[in-house]
Amino acid sequence: MTEKIFTLDNNIQFVYKNNENTPRTALCLNFSINKPEIKPGIYTLMARLLTQGTKNYDSEQLANEFEKFAIDFSCEFFPDYLRVKFLCLNEDFARAIELMYEVLENSTFEEYEKEKVKLAGEIQAELDSPKFTVMDNYAKTIFENHYYGHSVTKIRDALESITKNDVIDAFNNIINNSKKVLVFVGDLSEENILPLIRNTIEKLPKSVENEVEITTPVLDRTKNTTLQKADLNQAHIAKGWLVPTYNQENYAELVLLNIILGACGLSSRLFLELRDKKGLAYVVRSSYERFNKAGNFMIYIATEPNNIDISLKGFDEEIQKIKSIPVSEEELNDAKNNFFGKCAFVEETNLQQACLMAKYAILGLGHDFSKKAKEIISKATPETILACAKKYFTDDNFVLSVIKPQD
Repeated sequence: MTEKIFTLDNNIQFVYKNNENTPRTALCLNFSINKPEIKPGIYTLMARLLTQGTKNYDSEQLANEFEKFAIDFSCEFFPDYLRVKFLCLNEDFARAIELMYEVLENSTFEEYEKEKVKLAGEIQAELDSPKFTVMDNYAKTIFENHYYGHSVTKIRDALESITKNDVIDAFNNIINNSKKVLVFVGDLSEENILPLIRNTIEKLPKSVENEVEITTPVLDRTKNTTLQKADLNQAHIAKGWLVPTYNQENYAELVLLNIILGACGLSSRLFLELRDKKGLAYVVRSSYERFNKAGNFMIYIATEPNNIDISLKGFDEEIQKIKSIPVSEEELNDAKNNFFGKCAFVEETNLQQACLMAKYAILGLGHDFSKKAKEIISKATPETILACAKKYFTDDNFVLSVIKPQD
């Protein structure tokens, strides 16, 4: 395994990793998003439209080219970056990178009206799910008046007002004013791929370290929101806090708290206490979501409507325990091993490795942050876990989102 870092002539950081004896090659190109979108949904539409036709290929022809060479190609929007990636057979790398450049250089956004209609339909279908609805409401509440709170209902409400020029302007701003990171993982020599990169990706506008205009969100009070919907059989509850994000103080402890409380399935505390022992839950879990400027820690339960109050009490009891009683060394070690095992699973393929390295690099963490994270997490102690829980799982400044049957 060989790993090298280059800087292309247009200042793009290029990470090359050779994984021998792998038949498929992955390439991931990330663009930083430095400004909030002016209307919710512009960036989402932009990413979708990048695969819907160029000056030289209409949407059907482009899809046929990807299919003909068995190229798995996608453009994906995340709040802090735009990701363009492909996976292809080694022998088709030249064609794949040529098509990637074609998409970035010559997209027409002509399918704009059709894609808007399609997106509206998909949003409506998602909102038929009460679980999705409560999560959407939670997101736009905890990130109220902030770009990270551009939830699907906000996108739905703004969709009609978004113009094609809005999308094109957003794309041009990202292409011209972004930091860019390129990661290759596969079994092709650098001598073979560098000329192809220089003839395509190196022709893109320069990578620039512009100031990020996305602010750090603030939650300075408790916010309770309840939605009612007819014909529901369950109630869905999400409760959460704003917390630090990657590489900040207590990042390691929050990762481990998430595993201990609800992210490790049958052995998690919430599952054992609220589902197994008390029979309250259909589903119960926790999550620790990280963005560049903030993280949020959430606990969630789906339960009988008449169990809402007792479920909330169960939440409070489990949070109080984690805040007042140090976790055992055994439970902590199990959580660490769970994390290390998940890392091995999500870093298994060339594409997974390329995406992770590009993600960490574009966020300013370094492409090898996965290794650093393991080192940080290995040093967490019962005492640091307890101090972190006390600090962030407060009785003030949290969000509670509930959806239940109509009274």
